Amino acid sequence: MPLWNIYHPVDAYGVEDKQTMAASIVRLYPILPKFYVGVLFHEVSRENFYIGGVANDKFVRISVDHIARQFSDDEIRERWLGWVTKTLAPFTADRGLDWELHIDETPFHIWLMQGMRPPLPNSEAETKWISENRPSPYEAGANSHLSKFER
Repeated sequence: MPLWNIYHPVDAYGVEDKQTMAASIVRLYPILPKFYVGVLFHEVSRENFYIGGVANDKFVRISVDHIARQFSDDEIRERWLGWVTKTLAPFTADRGLDWELHIDETPFHIWLMQGMRPPLPNSEAETKWISENRPSPYEAGANSHLSKFER
């Protein structure tokens, strides 16, 4: 699951902006079930947002947690970060806002959705989750990532 936390100045984004930005972020993950992608908007007032020790109302800080997939090589990572920059530009640089983004990658094997281990990437079960756009029980195969306690 990618979970995006977007910390932004008060009134930087209206409801339509947030909807458009969230939909654009979902499109950055075409191989994942859409319900994996979460976007949280956090308004932060000038008196509560300091950059370099100075109050700031022109800065957007984005923190992303990746769990469903991790980047396998530098070329893919750089290409994807380019897509992110292009996707975010209408909501950041094009509005005169400074911004920063970082991504944490959590190991897949310590992730649950509704008490279930999500299916392995590109598996039949994941294909089902994508088509239904929701988690559902599935039969774990012999090469499952489930621990011996879950089988």
